[in-house]
Amino acid sequence: MFDNLSPLDSRYRADNPALWKTLSAILSEDAYVQYCLQVETALVKALADEGLCTIAAAEEIQKACESVDSKEVQAEEEKTKHNIRALVNCVQRRVSDDAKPFVHLTATSVDIMDTARSLQVRDAVDQIILPQLRELLQLWISIAEREADTPQVGRTHGQHGVPITFGFALSEYVSRMGGRIKALEQACANLRGKMAGAVGSYNASSLLLPDPIAFEVRVLDKLGLRPADHATQMVEPEYLNDLLHAVITAFGVLANFADDIRHLQRTEISEVGEEFAASQVGSSTMPHKRNPWNYENIKSMWKTFMPRMMTVYMDQISEHQRDLSNSASGRFAMEMLAGFSLTTARTIRVTSKLAVHREQMKKNLESTAALTAAEPLYILLAAKGHPNAHEFVRSLTLQVQQRGGSLLDAALQDPDARQYLEHMTDFQRRQLEDPASYQGAAREKTLAVCRQWKTYLEGLT
Repeated sequence: MFDNLSPLDSRYRADNPALWKTLSAILSEDAYVQYCLQVETALVKALADEGLCTIAAAEEIQKACESVDSKEVQAEEEKTKHNIRALVNCVQRRVSDDAKPFVHLTATSVDIMDTARSLQVRDAVDQIILPQLRELLQLWISIAEREADTPQVGRTHGQHGVPITFGFALSEYVSRMGGRIKALEQACANLRGKMAGAVGSYNASSLLLPDPIAFEVRVLDKLGLRPADHATQMVEPEYLNDLLHAVITAFGVLANFADDIRHLQRTEISEVGEEFAASQVGSSTMPHKRNPWNYENIKSMWKTFMPRMMTVYMDQISEHQRDLSNSASGRFAMEMLAGFSLTTARTIRVTSKLAVHREQMKKNLESTAALTAAEPLYILLAAKGHPNAHEFVRSLTLQVQQRGGSLLDAALQDPDARQYLEHMTDFQRRQLEDPASYQGAAREKTLAVCRQWKTYLEGLT
């Protein structure tokens, strides 16, 4: 494997060989040849349905398609310098003279290629990626529900803000990934194929069929696809672009989650921990190190594949009915799916063993508890009519930072402020006396988000 050029086929293959094998069975070049042969089979079956060839000829061609090997196609392409003509030649040499004319009849190369690519992507997403994402979503839901009451300080700009719960922090990712899953489902269901000929206007099929547009529908129906609303020589690129956009934005959610968890493992924070094997080494020179390398890998993989969307967007443009400026670049799109799947599997694996250090979360929250009451104090003073509540509380925070004590005590020592606080409810006073309890609706929102996406997952079954 060390002779391979791509890390996907060496390092990440070794990291998860079972998943790599599953991905290879769908996303490899060998698999793509087989998908092209499936399209050729659907075409000849539809020709037989129309009476243009016999059922026996169609069955003969189907059997030939099932026996063609990608290595044979590659060897033939060395002679033809054309991949689909090579594939057609390999099929034709396996069938009788009576069947030969009906191999690839009415089709252009990209009818086969673009339709096969849609099948390939659809199967990778339906059979591998969506099940992975749903498993990850369920995992995040279970942790968010479990930690719905675990106090944690909320942070903005890397600074302590006001209290939340750890479950609330995780429910953000439940919501975001749930939305990405739905976008991916929609884009996958909307992948299209074509059987419209050299420039998309059904010229060849119209010579033989009274309704070539209906014929295209029947061919693609055998493959579980719909035709593009319009085609040139190519299927409209936006169908695949939409799917890859959904993949990359879901990748971004993984990277953002990984970044958050990685930062929470900083020595000075230490609110969560990544599992560390007994024999694992964190540094070649510092034996005490326990680096969050898995979460760093997740972000690193996102950095690798996210910029490739620029290429996808550039491949959206093709001159006139088609040029070949996407022929090389488009082949790398399959690596985006493979990289995302391998990274999702890593996220599931390491997050399922995530250690939550609740006592450290409590300690970090309490370290700035005296100042956490600043927001509720300001809100209560303003609501009671204090004319300059924000500036008053800001000044108090400076005093408390210098002298210690609580904001509430400092405020009650001020005669002017005391009159605004005399009629606080017990609940409001408790928020000031125990800032850790100032969590708003964090718990309720966490459970509502989890309930929403649990209902979605239950609906799938």
